[in-house]
Amino acid sequence: MSNAFVDFQNVWLAYNDELLANNQFAVEDIDFKVNKGEFVAIVGPSGCGKSTFMKLTTGLKMPSKGKILVDGEPVNGPLKISGMAFQASSLLPWRTTLNNVLLPLEIVQPYRDNFKANKDAYVDRARKLLETVGLKGYEDKYPWELSGGMQQRASICRALIHEPKMLLLDEPFGALDAFTREDLWCILRDLWQEQRFNIILVTHDLRESVFLADTVYVMSKSPGRFIVRKEIELPRPRDLAVTYTPEFTAIVQELRGHIGAHRQALPTA
Repeated sequence: MSNAFVDFQNVWLAYNDELLANNQFAVEDIDFKVNKGEFVAIVGPSGCGKSTFMKLTTGLKMPSKGKILVDGEPVNGPLKISGMAFQASSLLPWRTTLNNVLLPLEIVQPYRDNFKANKDAYVDRARKLLETVGLKGYEDKYPWELSGGMQQRASICRALIHEPKMLLLDEPFGALDAFTREDLWCILRDLWQEQRFNIILVTHDLRESVFLADTVYVMSKSPGRFIVRKEIELPRPRDLAVTYTPEFTAIVQELRGHIGAHRQALPTA
Protein backbone atom coordinates (compact mmCIF):
# COMPACT_ATOMS: atom_id res chain seq x y z
CA MET A 1 0.00 0.00 0.00
CA SER A 2 1.28 3.45 -0.91
CA ASN A 3 1.23 6.35 1.54
CA ALA A 4 1.59 8.88 -1.29
CA PHE A 5 -1.03 11.61 -1.59
CA VAL A 6 -0.89 11.34 -5.41
CA ASP A 7 -0.02 7.93 -6.82
CA PHE A 8 0.21 7.15 -10.56
CA GLN A 9 0.68 3.44 -11.18
CA ASN A 10 1.89 2.61 -14.72
CA VAL A 11 -0.44 5.17 -16.34
CA TRP A 12 -0.85 5.46 -20.11
CA LEU A 13 -3.30 7.67 -22.01
CA ALA A 14 -4.45 7.60 -25.63
CA TYR A 15 -7.01 10.24 -26.55
CA ASN A 16 -9.37 7.89 -28.41
CA ASP A 17 -9.91 4.23 -29.24
CA GLU A 18 -8.29 4.51 -32.68
CA LEU A 19 -5.09 5.95 -31.22
CA LEU A 20 -5.17 3.31 -28.49
CA ALA A 21 -5.49 0.53 -31.09
CA ASN A 22 -2.43 1.98 -32.87
CA ASN A 23 -0.48 2.34 -29.61
CA GLN A 24 -0.28 6.11 -30.03
CA PHE A 25 -0.20 7.58 -26.54
CA ALA A 26 -0.13 11.15 -25.25
CA VAL A 27 1.60 10.02 -22.04
CA GLU A 28 3.09 6.64 -21.32
CA ASP A 29 4.37 4.49 -18.48
CA ILE A 30 4.01 7.11 -15.73
CA ASP A 31 4.86 5.97 -12.23
CA PHE A 32 4.69 9.04 -10.03
CA LYS A 33 4.21 9.66 -6.34
CA VAL A 34 3.72 12.90 -4.41
CA ASN A 35 4.00 12.87 -0.63
CA LYS A 36 1.46 14.70 1.49
CA GLY A 37 2.29 18.42 1.62
CA GLU A 38 4.92 18.18 -1.14
CA PHE A 39 5.42 20.92 -3.74
CA VAL A 40 6.17 19.33 -7.13
CA ALA A 41 6.99 21.04 -10.43
CA ILE A 42 6.81 19.45 -13.88
CA VAL A 43 8.83 20.92 -16.73
CA GLY A 44 9.38 19.96 -20.33
CA PRO A 45 9.04 21.13 -23.94
CA SER A 46 5.74 22.23 -25.45
CA GLY A 47 3.54 19.32 -26.42
CA CYS A 48 5.13 16.87 -24.00
CA GLY A 49 1.90 16.10 -22.14
CA LYS A 50 2.21 18.31 -19.06
CA SER A 51 -1.35 19.61 -19.32
CA THR A 52 -2.60 16.12 -20.12
CA PHE A 53 -0.96 14.95 -16.93
CA MET A 54 -2.87 17.63 -15.01
CA LYS A 55 -6.16 16.46 -16.50
CA LEU A 56 -5.39 12.92 -15.38
CA THR A 57 -4.55 14.10 -11.86
CA THR A 58 -7.85 15.98 -11.49
CA GLY A 59 -9.97 13.23 -13.02
CA LEU A 60 -10.89 15.24 -16.12
CA LYS A 61 -9.32 12.42 -18.18
CA MET A 62 -9.31 8.71 -17.36
CA PRO A 63 -6.20 6.65 -18.14
CA SER A 64 -6.25 4.09 -20.94
CA LYS A 65 -4.05 1.87 -18.81
CA GLY A 66 -2.96 1.94 -15.20
CA LYS A 67 -4.40 3.39 -12.02
CA ILE A 68 -4.41 6.77 -10.26
CA LEU A 69 -4.99 7.29 -6.54
CA VAL A 70 -5.39 10.67 -4.84
CA ASP A 71 -5.60 10.84 -1.06
CA GLY A 72 -5.89 7.06 -0.98
CA GLU A 73 -8.93 6.90 -3.27
CA PRO A 74 -9.11 5.82 -6.94
CA VAL A 75 -9.70 8.71 -9.34
CA ASN A 76 -12.91 7.88 -11.21
CA GLY A 77 -14.08 11.39 -12.10
CA PRO A 78 -13.48 15.09 -11.42
CA LEU A 79 -12.02 15.68 -7.96
CA LYS A 80 -13.66 17.97 -5.43
CA ILE A 81 -10.57 18.18 -3.20
CA SER A 82 -8.46 20.10 -5.73
CA GLY A 83 -8.22 23.71 -6.88
CA MET A 84 -6.83 24.83 -10.22
CA ALA A 85 -5.36 27.99 -11.73
CA PHE A 86 -4.24 28.49 -15.33
CA GLN A 87 -2.18 30.92 -17.42
CA ALA A 88 -5.39 32.83 -18.24
CA SER A 89 -7.04 33.93 -15.02
CA SER A 90 -10.53 33.28 -16.50
CA LEU A 91 -12.21 35.67 -14.07
CA LEU A 92 -15.85 36.29 -14.95
CA PRO A 93 -16.03 39.88 -16.24
CA TRP A 94 -19.46 40.59 -14.75
CA ARG A 95 -18.39 39.63 -11.21
CA THR A 96 -16.31 41.68 -8.81
CA THR A 97 -13.01 40.36 -7.47
CA LEU A 98 -14.71 39.24 -4.26
CA ASN A 99 -17.54 37.49 -6.08
CA ASN A 100 -15.12 35.79 -8.47
CA VAL A 101 -13.24 34.37 -5.49
CA LEU A 102 -16.49 33.18 -3.90
CA LEU A 103 -17.62 31.34 -7.04
CA PRO A 104 -16.37 27.82 -6.07
CA LEU A 105 -18.31 28.02 -2.81
CA GLU A 106 -21.47 28.63 -4.83
CA ILE A 107 -21.00 25.57 -7.05
CA VAL A 108 -18.90 22.98 -5.16
CA GLN A 109 -20.47 20.65 -2.64
CA PRO A 110 -20.85 20.64 0.32
CA TYR A 111 -20.48 24.46 0.29
CA ARG A 112 -23.18 25.07 -2.31
CA ASP A 113 -26.02 23.80 -0.12
CA ASN A 114 -24.90 26.02 2.76
CA PHE A 115 -23.82 29.08 0.81
CA LYS A 116 -26.66 31.39 1.85
CA ALA A 117 -26.53 30.35 5.49
CA ASN A 118 -22.74 30.69 5.70
CA LYS A 119 -22.22 33.56 3.26
CA ASP A 120 -20.92 36.03 5.87
CA ALA A 121 -18.27 33.55 7.00
CA TYR A 122 -17.33 32.78 3.38
CA VAL A 123 -17.02 36.49 2.57
CA ASP A 124 -14.71 36.91 5.57
CA ARG A 125 -12.59 33.99 4.34
CA ALA A 126 -12.40 35.51 0.85
CA ARG A 127 -11.43 38.94 2.19
CA LYS A 128 -8.64 37.42 4.29
CA LEU A 129 -7.29 35.51 1.30
CA LEU A 130 -7.36 38.65 -0.86
CA GLU A 131 -5.55 40.57 1.85
CA THR A 132 -2.92 37.82 2.05
CA VAL A 133 -2.11 38.22 -1.66
CA GLY A 134 -2.08 42.03 -1.53
CA LEU A 135 -5.56 42.71 -2.94
CA LYS A 136 -7.12 44.40 0.06
CA GLY A 137 -9.13 47.35 -1.23
CA TYR A 138 -9.75 45.70 -4.62
CA GLU A 139 -12.64 43.47 -3.54
CA ASP A 140 -15.24 45.51 -5.47
CA LYS A 141 -13.18 46.00 -8.62
CA TYR A 142 -14.03 44.17 -11.85
CA PRO A 143 -11.45 42.14 -13.79
CA TRP A 144 -10.87 44.89 -16.38
CA GLU A 145 -9.91 47.23 -13.54
CA LEU A 146 -7.10 44.92 -12.42
CA SER A 147 -3.63 44.39 -13.86
CA GLY A 148 -2.66 40.94 -15.15
CA GLY A 149 -0.79 40.20 -11.94
CA MET A 150 -3.76 41.24 -9.82
CA GLN A 151 -6.07 39.03 -11.87
CA GLN A 152 -3.76 36.09 -11.34
CA ARG A 153 -3.66 36.73 -7.57
CA ALA A 154 -7.45 36.69 -7.55
CA SER A 155 -7.42 33.47 -9.59
CA ILE A 156 -5.18 31.79 -7.01
CA CYS A 157 -7.51 32.95 -4.21
CA ARG A 158 -10.45 31.47 -6.12
CA ALA A 159 -8.59 28.16 -6.40
CA LEU A 160 -7.94 28.11 -2.64
CA ILE A 161 -11.21 29.48 -1.25
CA HIS A 162 -12.74 26.03 -0.67
CA GLU A 163 -9.59 24.94 1.19
CA PRO A 164 -8.58 22.14 -1.22
CA LYS A 165 -6.07 19.50 -0.24
CA MET A 166 -4.31 19.93 -3.60
CA LEU A 167 -3.61 22.93 -5.83
CA LEU A 168 -2.81 22.37 -9.51
CA LEU A 169 -1.20 25.21 -11.42
CA ASP A 170 -0.87 25.11 -15.20
CA GLU A 171 1.56 27.84 -16.36
CA PRO A 172 -0.09 30.34 -13.98
CA PHE A 173 2.56 33.05 -14.35
CA GLY A 174 3.62 32.51 -17.96
CA ALA A 175 1.91 35.60 -19.38
CA LEU A 176 3.28 38.01 -16.77
CA ASP A 177 6.35 40.24 -16.82
CA ALA A 178 9.41 39.05 -14.90
CA PHE A 179 8.95 41.33 -11.89
CA THR A 180 5.28 40.44 -11.41
CA ARG A 181 6.07 36.76 -11.91
CA GLU A 182 8.71 36.78 -9.17
CA ASP A 183 6.36 38.65 -6.85
CA LEU A 184 3.76 35.93 -7.33
CA TRP A 185 6.37 33.22 -6.74
CA CYS A 186 6.85 34.68 -3.27
CA ILE A 187 3.11 34.91 -2.62
CA LEU A 188 2.62 31.28 -3.63
CA ARG A 189 5.63 30.24 -1.53
CA ASP A 190 4.16 31.95 1.54
CA LEU A 191 0.68 30.47 1.06
CA TRP A 192 2.12 26.98 0.73
CA GLN A 193 4.48 27.33 3.69
CA GLU A 194 1.58 28.46 5.87
CA GLN A 195 -0.94 25.80 4.85
CA ARG A 196 1.15 22.95 3.36
CA PHE A 197 -1.44 21.74 0.88
CA ASN A 198 -0.11 19.70 -2.03
CA ILE A 199 0.92 21.67 -5.12
CA ILE A 200 1.64 20.38 -8.61
CA LEU A 201 2.99 23.15 -10.83
CA VAL A 202 3.35 22.80 -14.60
CA THR A 203 5.76 25.36 -16.03
CA HIS A 204 8.22 26.08 -18.85
CA ASP A 205 10.28 28.23 -16.47
CA LEU A 206 13.16 26.25 -14.95
CA ARG A 207 14.00 29.06 -12.51
CA GLU A 208 10.42 29.07 -11.30
CA SER A 209 10.43 25.31 -10.76
CA VAL A 210 13.71 25.31 -8.82
CA PHE A 211 12.74 28.28 -6.66
CA LEU A 212 9.36 26.90 -5.65
CA ALA A 213 9.44 23.12 -5.67
CA ASP A 214 10.67 20.36 -3.40
CA THR A 215 11.00 18.06 -6.42
CA VAL A 216 11.21 18.81 -10.16
CA TYR A 217 10.25 16.26 -12.81
CA VAL A 218 11.32 16.61 -16.44
CA MET A 219 8.98 15.23 -19.10
CA SER A 220 10.05 14.03 -22.51
CA LYS A 221 8.50 15.20 -25.75
CA SER A 222 5.31 13.36 -26.77
CA PRO A 223 4.56 10.67 -25.84
CA GLY A 224 5.21 12.24 -22.46
CA ARG A 225 7.02 10.31 -19.78
CA PHE A 226 9.20 11.32 -16.88
CA ILE A 227 12.89 11.16 -17.70
CA VAL A 228 14.40 12.97 -14.69
CA ARG A 229 13.44 13.39 -11.04
CA LYS A 230 15.44 16.07 -9.23
CA GLU A 231 15.10 16.82 -5.52
CA ILE A 232 15.77 20.49 -4.82
CA GLU A 233 17.90 20.60 -1.71
CA LEU A 234 18.11 24.36 -1.37
CA PRO A 235 17.17 25.25 2.21
CA ARG A 236 13.79 26.76 3.06
CA PRO A 237 12.49 29.37 3.45
CA ARG A 238 13.84 30.62 0.11
CA ASP A 239 13.92 34.23 -0.96
CA LEU A 240 14.70 35.64 -4.38
CA ALA A 241 18.35 36.17 -3.47
CA VAL A 242 18.86 32.40 -3.76
CA THR A 243 18.17 32.63 -7.51
CA TYR A 244 21.50 34.47 -7.95
CA THR A 245 23.62 31.87 -6.16
CA PRO A 246 25.91 29.36 -7.90
CA GLU A 247 24.01 26.48 -6.28
CA PHE A 248 20.72 27.62 -7.79
CA THR A 249 22.22 28.27 -11.21
CA ALA A 250 23.86 24.83 -11.22
CA ILE A 251 20.51 23.09 -10.66
CA VAL A 252 18.84 25.11 -13.42
CA GLN A 253 21.68 24.29 -15.80
CA GLU A 254 21.52 20.60 -14.89
CA LEU A 255 17.80 20.47 -15.70
CA ARG A 256 18.35 22.43 -18.90
CA GLY A 257 21.04 19.94 -19.86
CA HIS A 258 18.68 16.99 -19.39
CA ILE A 259 16.06 18.61 -21.63
CA GLY A 260 18.67 19.54 -24.25
CA ALA A 261 20.22 16.07 -24.26
CA HIS A 262 16.84 14.44 -24.74
CA ARG A 263 16.01 16.74 -27.66
CA GLN A 264 19.28 15.87 -29.35
CA ALA A 265 18.59 12.17 -28.86
CA LEU A 266 15.21 12.36 -30.66
CA PRO A 267 15.18 10.85 -34.16
CA THR A 268 14.90 13.39 -36.97
CA ALA A 269 12.34 13.09 -39.74
